[in-house]
Amino acid sequence: MAEKQTAGRDLLGDLAPKFAQLNDDVLFGEVWSREEQLSPRDRSMITIAALFSAGLYPQLKSHLSIGRAHGITRQEAVEIVTQLAFYCGWPKAWSAFPLIREVYGDEADGAAGPAGLSAFPIGEKNDGFAQYFIGQSYLAPLSTDQVPVFNVTFEPGCRNNWHIHHASAGGGQMLLCVGGLGWYQEWGREARALRPGDVVNIPAGVKHWHGAAADSWFQHLAVEVPGEGGRTEWCEPVDGAQYGALGAGGGAR
Repeated sequence: MAEKQTAGRDLLGDLAPKFAQLNDDVLFGEVWSREEQLSPRDRSMITIAALFSAGLYPQLKSHLSIGRAHGITRQEAVEIVTQLAFYCGWPKAWSAFPLIREVYGDEADGAAGPAGLSAFPIGEKNDGFAQYFIGQSYLAPLSTDQVPVFNVTFEPGCRNNWHIHHASAGGGQMLLCVGGLGWYQEWGREARALRPGDVVNIPAGVKHWHGAAADSWFQHLAVEVPGEGGRTEWCEPVDGAQYGALGAGGGAR
């Protein structure tokens, strides 16, 4: 179950409590969560297009950030604006492109990651598990003997779905953070910011997710703890609005 949206109550609860309740519980709690009809990524594209056409730039910036969290790349955001400029107005495009640059920075779509992120190789695109990730990740096996160790790299905004490492005995996983800024969250708990040098111990049976901050690449070593009957159960994606509310920089102070 995704965390409850509270942005409306946080910002407008004292001024317009009914509006805040409709925003959090109906718009995000019901409409945005109907993933069987449209994916969050599709809903973000539609919302970005609608806000651009209306010239609502503060809201457009917010939804560009949410769209980025849903996996919309910088080039896709540019292409949306380029297409709509012919239908909605050229000056609007000039106003929207700086917002895209502000939200996405100078990251290059499809880049294999920044140089010097850590001493470990980035590896290849993690296409075998792409269905369980939002955004692009990369995988580099470091050791398949004794204890399996993999270097996992996440592009900005990339994170995996909620998942559980099952085992009849032992098992679980350790994350050794080696580069960039990221997030880790266990079901029912607050998200935890991750920085190089942090270690996360994940017991078997704990539902969790992990990934990059919205504005930073992130890299960790995934260490598979030996156990019996080990398997991974993949669950639902992380709620995009809640991820977007975590903020940038992996909670950097």
